[in-house]
Amino acid sequence: MKPILFVFPGNQAWADPLAREIKAELGRLTLRHFPDGESYVRIESEVASREIILALSLNNPDEHLLPLLFAAGTLRELGAARIGLVTPYLAYMRQDKRFHAGEAISSVHFARLLSNAVDWLVTVDPHLHRFHSLDEIYSIPSHVAHAAPLIADWICRNVDKPVLIGPDSESAQWTAAVAQACGAPSVILQKVRHGDRDVEIAVPQVEQWCTHTPVLVDDIISTAHTMAETICQLQRAGLGKPVCIGVHAIFAEGAQEALQTAGAARIVTCNTVTHPSNDIDVTALLGQGVRTMLFPQNSPPSS
Repeated sequence: MKPILFVFPGNQAWADPLAREIKAELGRLTLRHFPDGESYVRIESEVASREIILALSLNNPDEHLLPLLFAAGTLRELGAARIGLVTPYLAYMRQDKRFHAGEAISSVHFARLLSNAVDWLVTVDPHLHRFHSLDEIYSIPSHVAHAAPLIADWICRNVDKPVLIGPDSESAQWTAAVAQACGAPSVILQKVRHGDRDVEIAVPQVEQWCTHTPVLVDDIISTAHTMAETICQLQRAGLGKPVCIGVHAIFAEGAQEALQTAGAARIVTCNTVTHPSNDIDVTALLGQGVRTMLFPQNSPPSS
């Protein structure tokens, strides 16, 4: 029997193709808000003894979490066999340490909430920094898909003589993987963060790459201040206008405009979060991850 995939509002651009990819039945789900702002959730499909997949990316997580929890809880009450979550962008991964006394390590608390709500999850390139894998904080099986091969393929098809630029040490893992996959040189810059919107970028000797097209790669484009500052520094060093690539298109207010003003030649993202910059399709990666979770005997999970 086919699994049932419930697509949450705003996720149809990637979730509807995913349903076709994994040959899932589309479930009927109603979400709305009462006048006082509380969430209303109704499952309109017959789900008893069925494999269920919830599909939503967790950008703006505070808005999306409660409907997700209510839907998962209702599905259990209605007798669903298992409930999986496909969330191409997994939120609350940045706060992985108590930097100041009394701070919540929100990544851990968020992981507990989701682990109690669903039976497995599939995501794309979560922001793992101090954690080596999702298994350190999630108690459910997970599959992490990696977008680096898709990004490398896009670069090979669209960029002449690329040099991969990582704006900071945290981006090194993405930059190195993409550079290796497309056979391009890479450079990792140094970042000093003075605040959420105040960063300083130190650029090493990059003049040797002046005949190359710089390609900035990072997992998340949020405020874009780091990328924008990097663009300015590279142009001061004599490099041309860069292509900016992010896995996850979060884009806080004014972020895209900041990159364009700084001199980005093009801004490209994966479709893990629906955005006009989406040009790299992760549907096949998500489909592979779902099949891994549904049929673990054939393909062991990875995280």
